[in-house]
Amino acid sequence: MEYEAVIGLEVHVQLKTKTKAFCNCRIEFGSPPNSLTCPVCLGLPGSLPVLNKTALDYAIKTGLALNCTVQEFTKFDRKHYYYPDLPKNYQISQYDLPVCKDGFLDIQVDGQAKRIRIKRAHLEEDAGKLIHESGNSLLDLNRTGIPLLEIVSEPDIHSPQEAHEYLSDLKMVVEYLEVSDCDMEKGTLRCDANISLRPKGAQELGTKTELKNMNSFKGVKDALAYEIQRQKVLLESGEKIIQQTLLWDPKENKTVVMRTKEEAKDYRYFPEPDLPPFLISKEKIEQVKKALPELPKERLQRFVREYGLSEYDAGILVASKDRAGYSEECFCAWPDKNKKPVANWLIGPLAGQSRVPAKNLVELIDLVENKQLISHLTGKIVLEEMIASGRSPSVIIQEKNLAQISDQGALDKEAEAVIKANPKSVEDFKSGKANALMFLVGQVMKKTGGKANPKVVQEVLRRRLDNA
Repeated sequence: MEYEAVIGLEVHVQLKTKTKAFCNCRIEFGSPPNSLTCPVCLGLPGSLPVLNKTALDYAIKTGLALNCTVQEFTKFDRKHYYYPDLPKNYQISQYDLPVCKDGFLDIQVDGQAKRIRIKRAHLEEDAGKLIHESGNSLLDLNRTGIPLLEIVSEPDIHSPQEAHEYLSDLKMVVEYLEVSDCDMEKGTLRCDANISLRPKGAQELGTKTELKNMNSFKGVKDALAYEIQRQKVLLESGEKIIQQTLLWDPKENKTVVMRTKEEAKDYRYFPEPDLPPFLISKEKIEQVKKALPELPKERLQRFVREYGLSEYDAGILVASKDRAGYSEECFCAWPDKNKKPVANWLIGPLAGQSRVPAKNLVELIDLVENKQLISHLTGKIVLEEMIASGRSPSVIIQEKNLAQISDQGALDKEAEAVIKANPKSVEDFKSGKANALMFLVGQVMKKTGGKANPKVVQEVLRRRLDNA
Protein backbone atom coordinates (compact mmCIF):
# COMPACT_ATOMS: atom_id res chain seq x y z
CA MET A 1 0.00 0.00 0.00
CA GLU A 2 1.19 3.51 -0.77
CA TYR A 3 1.15 5.92 2.16
CA GLU A 4 1.10 9.70 2.43
CA ALA A 5 2.90 11.56 5.18
CA VAL A 6 0.96 14.28 6.98
CA ILE A 7 3.20 16.74 8.83
CA GLY A 8 2.51 19.76 10.98
CA LEU A 9 5.33 21.88 12.44
CA GLU A 10 5.45 23.80 15.71
CA VAL A 11 8.20 26.40 15.50
CA HIS A 12 9.29 28.14 18.70
CA VAL A 13 10.89 31.53 18.03
CA GLN A 14 12.69 33.13 20.97
CA LEU A 15 11.98 36.85 20.70
CA LYS A 16 14.89 39.28 20.79
CA THR A 17 13.72 41.44 23.69
CA LYS A 18 16.07 42.91 26.30
CA THR A 19 14.13 41.41 29.20
CA LYS A 20 11.97 38.33 29.81
CA ALA A 21 8.30 37.93 28.99
CA PHE A 22 6.85 38.71 32.42
CA CYS A 23 9.71 40.17 34.49
CA ASN A 24 12.71 42.51 34.22
CA CYS A 25 15.41 39.82 34.17
CA ARG A 26 17.96 40.46 31.38
CA ILE A 27 18.36 38.08 28.46
CA GLU A 28 22.03 37.33 27.76
CA PHE A 29 23.21 34.16 26.07
CA GLY A 30 26.23 32.55 27.74
CA SER A 31 25.76 34.11 31.19
CA PRO A 32 26.73 31.99 34.24
CA PRO A 33 24.04 29.36 34.99
CA ASN A 34 21.10 30.54 37.11
CA SER A 35 22.42 34.10 37.27
CA LEU A 36 19.49 35.72 35.42
CA THR A 37 16.48 34.79 37.53
CA CYS A 38 14.06 36.47 39.93
CA PRO A 39 11.00 35.54 42.02
CA VAL A 40 8.68 36.16 39.03
CA CYS A 41 10.33 33.84 36.50
CA LEU A 42 10.95 31.27 39.26
CA GLY A 43 7.28 31.41 40.28
CA LEU A 44 7.93 32.16 43.94
CA PRO A 45 4.87 32.85 46.16
CA GLY A 46 3.59 36.42 45.99
CA SER A 47 5.29 37.31 42.70
CA LEU A 48 3.17 38.75 39.89
CA PRO A 49 3.86 38.70 36.13
CA VAL A 50 3.72 41.83 33.94
CA LEU A 51 3.63 41.39 30.16
CA ASN A 52 6.61 42.65 28.13
CA LYS A 53 5.07 45.15 25.68
CA THR A 54 7.82 44.64 23.10
CA ALA A 55 7.15 40.90 23.05
CA LEU A 56 3.50 41.58 22.22
CA ASP A 57 4.52 44.06 19.49
CA TYR A 58 6.90 41.50 17.99
CA ALA A 59 4.15 38.85 18.01
CA ILE A 60 1.78 41.20 16.17
CA LYS A 61 4.51 42.13 13.69
CA THR A 62 5.33 38.49 12.94
CA GLY A 63 1.69 37.49 12.65
CA LEU A 64 0.98 40.22 10.11
CA ALA A 65 4.07 39.24 8.07
CA LEU A 66 2.69 35.68 7.99
CA ASN A 67 -0.71 36.87 6.74
CA CYS A 68 -2.40 36.11 10.06
CA THR A 69 -5.45 37.74 11.61
CA VAL A 70 -4.44 39.59 14.76
CA GLN A 71 -7.11 39.11 17.39
CA GLU A 72 -8.32 42.28 19.04
CA PHE A 73 -9.13 40.34 22.22
CA THR A 74 -6.50 37.95 23.53
CA LYS A 75 -5.61 36.41 26.88
CA PHE A 76 -3.04 34.21 28.59
CA ASP A 77 -3.56 30.79 30.14
CA ARG A 78 -1.74 28.45 32.47
CA LYS A 79 -0.56 25.21 30.89
CA HIS A 80 0.18 22.72 33.65
CA TYR A 81 2.83 20.03 33.41
CA TYR A 82 5.58 18.79 35.66
CA TYR A 83 9.13 18.77 34.40
CA PRO A 84 12.45 19.58 36.09
CA ASP A 85 13.13 22.65 33.92
CA LEU A 86 9.76 24.25 34.72
CA PRO A 87 10.09 25.76 38.20
CA LYS A 88 6.44 26.88 38.50
CA ASN A 89 5.09 23.50 37.30
CA TYR A 90 3.04 25.46 34.82
CA GLN A 91 3.81 27.62 31.81
CA ILE A 92 2.15 30.93 30.99
CA SER A 93 0.95 30.37 27.44
CA GLN A 94 -2.13 31.00 25.27
CA TYR A 95 -4.81 28.41 24.59
CA ASP A 96 -8.12 29.37 22.98
CA LEU A 97 -7.45 33.03 22.20
CA PRO A 98 -3.97 33.29 20.66
CA VAL A 99 -2.72 36.69 19.57
CA CYS A 100 -2.58 35.61 15.89
CA LYS A 101 -4.41 32.97 13.85
CA ASP A 102 -5.35 31.82 10.33
CA GLY A 103 -2.28 32.83 8.35
CA PHE A 104 -0.22 31.23 5.59
CA LEU A 105 3.24 31.05 4.07
CA ASP A 106 3.81 30.34 0.38
CA ILE A 107 6.82 28.18 -0.43
CA GLN A 108 8.46 26.75 -3.56
CA VAL A 109 9.11 23.01 -3.80
CA ASP A 110 10.75 21.66 -6.99
CA GLY A 111 9.65 24.77 -8.85
CA GLN A 112 6.02 24.45 -7.75
CA ALA A 113 4.27 26.94 -5.46
CA LYS A 114 2.58 25.56 -2.37
CA ARG A 115 0.68 27.31 0.41
CA ILE A 116 1.20 26.13 3.98
CA ARG A 117 -1.56 27.36 6.28
CA ILE A 118 -0.65 28.66 9.72
CA LYS A 119 -3.18 27.74 12.38
CA ARG A 120 -1.97 30.07 15.11
CA ALA A 121 0.93 32.05 16.54
CA HIS A 122 0.79 32.47 20.29
CA LEU A 123 2.98 33.98 22.99
CA GLU A 124 4.36 31.98 25.88
CA GLU A 125 7.33 31.84 28.23
CA ASP A 126 10.28 29.51 27.72
CA ALA A 127 11.26 26.78 30.16
CA GLY A 128 14.74 26.28 31.61
CA LYS A 129 17.43 24.05 30.16
CA LEU A 130 18.53 20.60 31.31
CA ILE A 131 22.12 19.61 30.59
CA HIS A 132 22.92 15.91 30.78
CA GLU A 133 26.58 14.99 31.23
CA SER A 134 28.63 12.30 33.00
CA GLY A 135 25.53 10.56 34.26
CA ASN A 136 24.21 13.74 35.92
CA SER A 137 21.52 16.24 34.98
CA LEU A 138 22.24 19.93 35.54
CA LEU A 139 19.58 22.64 35.50
CA ASP A 140 20.08 26.18 34.18
CA LEU A 141 17.07 28.47 34.72
CA ASN A 142 18.44 31.51 32.86
CA ARG A 143 16.21 30.67 29.89
CA THR A 144 13.09 30.41 32.06
CA GLY A 145 10.64 33.17 31.17
CA ILE A 146 12.21 34.29 27.88
CA PRO A 147 9.38 35.22 25.47
CA LEU A 148 8.58 32.64 22.81
CA LEU A 149 6.32 32.94 19.80
CA GLU A 150 5.05 29.48 18.88
CA ILE A 151 4.02 29.31 15.22
CA VAL A 152 1.85 26.26 14.51
CA SER A 153 1.21 25.13 10.95
CA GLU A 154 -1.76 23.15 9.73
CA PRO A 155 -0.91 19.57 8.63
CA ASP A 156 -0.33 20.73 5.04
CA ILE A 157 3.22 19.41 4.71
CA HIS A 158 3.71 16.03 3.03
CA SER A 159 7.45 15.46 2.77
CA PRO A 160 10.72 16.22 4.57
CA GLN A 161 11.71 18.51 1.69
CA GLU A 162 8.52 20.56 2.06
CA ALA A 163 9.22 20.85 5.79
CA HIS A 164 12.74 22.08 5.03
CA GLU A 165 11.52 24.73 2.57
CA TYR A 166 8.82 25.91 4.99
CA LEU A 167 11.32 26.27 7.84
CA SER A 168 13.85 28.05 5.61
CA ASP A 169 11.29 30.57 4.38
CA LEU A 170 9.82 31.09 7.84
CA LYS A 171 13.27 31.72 9.32
CA MET A 172 13.99 34.20 6.52
CA VAL A 173 10.80 36.17 7.24
CA VAL A 174 11.51 36.31 10.99
CA GLU A 175 15.10 37.44 10.38
CA TYR A 176 13.90 40.23 8.05
CA LEU A 177 11.57 41.41 10.83
CA GLU A 178 14.55 41.49 13.25
CA VAL A 179 12.47 40.03 16.08
CA SER A 180 14.74 37.04 16.70
CA ASP A 181 18.27 35.79 16.05
CA CYS A 182 16.83 32.47 14.78
CA ASP A 183 19.98 30.63 15.86
CA MET A 184 19.18 26.93 16.25
CA GLU A 185 22.53 26.25 17.91
CA LYS A 186 21.69 28.76 20.65
CA GLY A 187 18.11 27.52 20.83
CA THR A 188 16.53 30.80 19.74
CA LEU A 189 14.71 28.85 17.03
CA ARG A 190 13.42 25.35 17.79
CA CYS A 191 11.12 23.05 15.92
CA ASP A 192 8.85 20.15 16.88
CA ALA A 193 7.10 18.07 14.24
CA ASN A 194 3.86 16.11 14.38
CA ILE A 195 3.77 13.35 11.79
CA SER A 196 1.38 10.59 10.80
CA LEU A 197 0.85 8.32 7.80
CA ARG A 198 -2.37 7.51 5.98
CA PRO A 199 -3.21 5.53 2.83
CA LYS A 200 -2.72 7.76 -0.21
CA GLY A 201 -6.03 9.38 -1.12
CA ALA A 202 -7.55 8.92 2.34
CA GLN A 203 -8.88 11.93 4.25
CA GLU A 204 -8.78 10.64 7.81
CA LEU A 205 -5.58 11.36 9.70
CA GLY A 206 -3.51 8.54 11.15
CA THR A 207 -2.13 8.31 14.68
CA LYS A 208 0.61 10.90 15.06
CA THR A 209 3.92 11.03 16.86
CA GLU A 210 5.74 14.18 17.90
CA LEU A 211 9.44 14.66 17.14
CA LYS A 212 11.63 16.80 19.38
CA ASN A 213 15.34 17.64 19.83
CA MET A 214 15.99 18.63 16.23
CA ASN A 215 18.64 21.36 16.28
CA SER A 216 19.13 21.94 12.56
CA PHE A 217 17.06 21.99 9.39
CA LYS A 218 18.99 18.93 8.23
CA GLY A 219 18.06 17.27 11.53
CA VAL A 220 14.39 17.96 10.83
CA LYS A 221 14.65 16.40 7.36
CA ASP A 222 16.53 13.37 8.64
CA ALA A 223 14.18 12.82 11.59
CA LEU A 224 11.08 13.07 9.42
CA ALA A 225 12.51 10.70 6.80
CA TYR A 226 13.36 8.18 9.53
CA GLU A 227 9.94 8.43 11.18
CA ILE A 228 8.10 8.05 7.86
CA GLN A 229 9.99 4.83 7.19
CA ARG A 230 9.52 3.57 10.77
CA GLN A 231 5.75 4.14 10.71
CA LYS A 232 5.48 2.61 7.24
CA VAL A 233 7.18 -0.60 8.38
CA LEU A 234 4.85 -0.85 11.40
CA LEU A 235 1.70 -0.27 9.34
CA GLU A 236 2.72 -2.77 6.66
CA SER A 237 3.31 -5.42 9.34
CA GLY A 238 -0.16 -4.86 10.79
CA GLU A 239 0.98 -3.07 13.95
CA LYS A 240 -0.56 0.10 15.38
CA ILE A 241 1.21 3.43 15.77
CA ILE A 242 1.37 4.57 19.39
CA GLN A 243 0.91 8.30 20.02
CA GLN A 244 4.22 9.26 21.60
CA THR A 245 6.73 12.05 21.95
CA LEU A 246 10.01 10.99 20.37
CA LEU A 247 13.49 12.42 20.69
CA TRP A 248 15.76 12.52 17.64
CA ASP A 249 19.21 11.06 18.23
CA PRO A 250 21.45 12.57 15.52
CA LYS A 251 24.39 10.35 16.43
CA GLU A 252 22.44 7.12 16.02
CA ASN A 253 20.15 8.55 13.32
CA LYS A 254 17.02 7.20 14.98
CA THR A 255 14.15 8.26 17.23
CA VAL A 256 13.96 7.38 20.94
CA VAL A 257 10.75 7.32 22.99
CA MET A 258 10.55 10.20 25.47
CA ARG A 259 6.98 9.86 26.80
CA THR A 260 3.44 9.00 25.81
CA LYS A 261 1.98 12.05 24.12
CA GLU A 262 -0.36 14.22 26.15
CA GLU A 263 -3.60 15.70 24.84
CA ALA A 264 -4.65 19.31 25.49
CA LYS A 265 -6.94 18.11 28.30
CA ASP A 266 -3.93 16.66 30.12
CA TYR A 267 -2.44 20.11 30.52
CA ARG A 268 -5.43 21.40 32.51
CA TYR A 269 -5.47 24.81 30.88
CA PHE A 270 -7.24 27.64 32.65
CA PRO A 271 -7.07 31.45 32.25
CA GLU A 272 -3.99 33.01 33.87
CA PRO A 273 -5.47 34.72 36.97
CA ASP A 274 -2.59 37.20 37.39
CA LEU A 275 -2.81 38.70 33.90
CA PRO A 276 -5.86 40.54 32.51
CA PRO A 277 -7.14 39.97 28.98
CA PHE A 278 -5.53 42.30 26.43
CA LEU A 279 -7.31 44.49 23.91
CA ILE A 280 -5.39 45.24 20.71
CA SER A 281 -6.92 48.16 18.83
CA LYS A 282 -7.43 48.23 15.07
CA GLU A 283 -5.31 51.39 15.03
CA LYS A 284 -2.44 49.54 16.70
CA ILE A 285 -2.66 46.67 14.21
CA GLU A 286 -2.71 49.09 11.28
CA GLN A 287 0.24 51.01 12.71
CA VAL A 288 2.36 47.85 12.95
CA LYS A 289 1.24 46.75 9.47
CA LYS A 290 2.36 50.03 7.89
CA ALA A 291 5.76 49.74 9.59
CA LEU A 292 6.49 46.25 8.24
CA PRO A 293 9.78 46.10 6.28
CA GLU A 294 10.06 44.79 2.75
CA LEU A 295 9.88 41.00 3.12
CA PRO A 296 12.06 38.43 1.28
CA LYS A 297 9.55 37.48 -1.44
CA GLU A 298 8.79 41.14 -2.16
CA ARG A 299 12.49 41.98 -2.31
CA LEU A 300 13.17 39.04 -4.62
CA GLN A 301 10.52 40.21 -7.09
CA ARG A 302 11.86 43.77 -6.95
CA PHE A 303 15.42 42.57 -7.64
CA VAL A 304 14.09 40.72 -10.68
CA ARG A 305 12.04 43.69 -11.82
CA GLU A 306 14.46 46.56 -11.14
CA TYR A 307 17.85 44.93 -11.63
CA GLY A 308 17.01 42.40 -14.33
CA LEU A 309 18.21 39.41 -12.27
CA SER A 310 16.98 35.87 -12.67
CA GLU A 311 14.77 34.54 -9.87
CA TYR A 312 17.56 32.09 -9.02
CA ASP A 313 20.19 34.82 -8.57
CA ALA A 314 17.78 37.10 -6.73
CA GLY A 315 16.76 34.23 -4.44
CA ILE A 316 20.36 33.67 -3.36
CA LEU A 317 20.97 37.36 -2.70
CA VAL A 318 17.81 37.98 -0.65
CA ALA A 319 18.20 34.86 1.51
CA SER A 320 19.90 37.04 4.14
CA LYS A 321 18.65 40.55 4.93
CA ASP A 322 22.22 41.76 5.49
CA ARG A 323 23.40 40.27 2.21
CA ALA A 324 20.40 41.70 0.34
CA GLY A 325 21.15 45.18 1.67
CA TYR A 326 24.81 44.95 0.71
CA SER A 327 23.89 43.62 -2.76
CA GLU A 328 21.55 46.54 -3.32
CA GLU A 329 24.27 48.98 -2.28
CA CYS A 330 26.55 47.43 -4.92
CA PHE A 331 23.85 47.48 -7.62
CA CYS A 332 23.22 51.18 -6.98
CA ALA A 333 26.96 51.95 -7.22
CA TRP A 334 27.29 50.06 -10.55
CA PRO A 335 26.58 52.58 -13.34
CA ASP A 336 25.67 50.08 -16.06
CA LYS A 337 22.06 48.97 -16.51
CA ASN A 338 23.18 45.34 -16.70
CA LYS A 339 23.66 44.25 -13.09
CA LYS A 340 24.54 40.63 -13.92
CA PRO A 341 28.35 41.13 -13.55
CA VAL A 342 27.82 42.45 -10.02
CA ALA A 343 25.48 39.58 -9.14
CA ASN A 344 28.05 37.08 -10.45
CA TRP A 345 30.72 38.45 -8.12
CA LEU A 346 28.35 38.59 -5.14
CA ILE A 347 27.24 34.99 -5.67
CA GLY A 348 30.67 33.70 -6.74
CA PRO A 349 34.00 35.09 -5.47
CA LEU A 350 32.47 37.11 -2.61
CA ALA A 351 30.03 34.42 -1.41
CA GLY A 352 30.66 33.58 2.23
CA GLN A 353 33.51 36.09 2.49
CA SER A 354 33.85 39.28 4.49
CA ARG A 355 32.42 42.44 3.03
CA VAL A 356 34.42 45.11 1.28
CA PRO A 357 33.08 48.65 0.69
CA ALA A 358 30.58 48.57 -2.16
CA LYS A 359 32.48 51.28 -4.08
CA ASN A 360 35.67 49.18 -3.94
CA LEU A 361 33.93 46.03 -5.15
CA VAL A 362 32.29 47.90 -8.01
CA GLU A 363 35.66 49.42 -8.94
CA LEU A 364 37.20 45.94 -9.04
CA ILE A 365 34.39 44.55 -11.21
CA ASP A 366 34.78 47.49 -13.59
CA LEU A 367 38.54 46.87 -13.89
CA VAL A 368 37.86 43.22 -14.77
CA GLU A 369 34.66 43.38 -16.84
CA ASN A 370 34.87 46.72 -18.67
CA LYS A 371 38.43 48.01 -18.65
CA GLN A 372 39.94 44.50 -18.69
CA LEU A 373 42.92 45.80 -16.78
CA ILE A 374 43.16 42.49 -14.92
CA SER A 375 41.83 38.99 -15.58
CA HIS A 376 39.09 37.25 -13.58
CA LEU A 377 41.71 35.09 -11.92
CA THR A 378 43.81 38.08 -10.91
CA GLY A 379 40.59 39.82 -9.81
CA LYS A 380 39.98 37.08 -7.25
CA ILE A 381 43.53 37.53 -5.92
CA VAL A 382 42.97 41.28 -5.66
CA LEU A 383 39.65 40.69 -3.86
CA GLU A 384 41.36 38.56 -1.20
CA GLU A 385 43.90 41.34 -0.66
CA MET A 386 41.06 43.90 -0.46
CA ILE A 387 39.39 41.86 2.27
CA ALA A 388 42.64 41.44 4.19
CA SER A 389 43.92 45.01 3.90
CA GLY A 390 40.87 47.17 3.24
CA ARG A 391 42.69 48.96 0.40
CA SER A 392 41.17 49.82 -2.97
CA PRO A 393 41.76 47.51 -5.96
CA SER A 394 43.63 50.12 -8.04
CA VAL A 395 46.17 50.64 -5.24
CA ILE A 396 46.70 46.89 -4.86
CA ILE A 397 47.09 46.36 -8.62
CA GLN A 398 49.65 49.14 -8.86
CA GLU A 399 51.67 48.06 -5.79
CA LYS A 400 51.81 44.42 -6.86
CA ASN A 401 52.19 45.14 -10.58
CA LEU A 402 49.19 42.96 -11.45
CA ALA A 403 47.86 44.85 -14.48
CA GLN A 404 47.29 42.83 -17.64
CA ILE A 405 49.57 43.31 -20.62
CA SER A 406 47.28 44.47 -23.43
CA ASP A 407 49.85 46.22 -25.60
CA GLN A 408 49.94 44.38 -28.93
CA GLY A 409 53.52 45.40 -29.56
CA ALA A 410 54.73 43.86 -26.31
CA LEU A 411 52.70 40.69 -26.86
CA ASP A 412 53.80 40.39 -30.49
CA LYS A 413 57.35 39.51 -29.42
CA GLU A 414 56.11 36.85 -27.02
CA ALA A 415 53.78 35.41 -29.66
CA GLU A 416 56.64 35.21 -32.19
CA ALA A 417 58.81 33.30 -29.71
CA VAL A 418 56.02 30.84 -28.91
CA ILE A 419 55.27 30.20 -32.59
CA LYS A 420 58.94 29.44 -33.30
CA ALA A 421 59.16 27.10 -30.32
CA ASN A 422 56.01 25.11 -31.22
CA PRO A 423 56.03 24.28 -34.97
CA LYS A 424 53.79 21.21 -34.53
CA SER A 425 51.04 23.27 -32.88
CA VAL A 426 51.31 25.77 -35.72
CA GLU A 427 50.80 22.97 -38.26
CA ASP A 428 47.88 21.61 -36.21
CA PHE A 429 46.23 25.03 -36.26
CA LYS A 430 46.68 25.35 -40.01
CA SER A 431 45.10 21.92 -40.47
CA GLY A 432 41.97 23.09 -38.62
CA LYS A 433 42.56 21.97 -35.05
CA ALA A 434 41.08 24.77 -32.91
CA ASN A 435 42.63 23.48 -29.67
CA ALA A 436 46.08 24.21 -31.08
CA LEU A 437 45.42 27.95 -30.86
CA MET A 438 44.41 27.68 -27.21
CA PHE A 439 47.62 25.74 -26.48
CA LEU A 440 49.64 28.57 -28.00
CA VAL A 441 47.64 31.15 -26.00
CA GLY A 442 48.47 29.17 -22.87
CA GLN A 443 52.17 29.27 -23.72
CA VAL A 444 52.09 33.06 -24.10
CA MET A 445 50.24 33.36 -20.78
CA LYS A 446 52.90 31.19 -19.17
CA LYS A 447 55.73 33.32 -20.56
CA THR A 448 54.07 36.50 -19.21
CA GLY A 449 53.35 35.07 -15.78
CA GLY A 450 49.60 35.04 -16.47
CA LYS A 451 49.53 38.82 -16.98
CA ALA A 452 48.82 38.87 -20.72
CA ASN A 453 45.30 39.76 -21.84
CA PRO A 454 44.04 36.44 -23.31
CA LYS A 455 41.74 38.18 -25.78
CA VAL A 456 44.57 40.32 -27.18
CA VAL A 457 46.91 37.28 -27.23
CA GLN A 458 44.40 35.40 -29.41
CA GLU A 459 44.17 38.34 -31.82
CA VAL A 460 47.97 38.65 -32.10
CA LEU A 461 48.45 34.91 -32.63
CA ARG A 462 45.70 34.66 -35.23
CA ARG A 463 47.15 37.57 -37.20
CA ARG A 464 50.65 36.07 -37.15
CA LEU A 465 49.44 32.52 -37.99
CA ASP A 466 47.17 33.71 -40.82
CA ASN A 467 50.09 35.60 -42.39
CA ALA A 468 52.64 32.83 -41.85
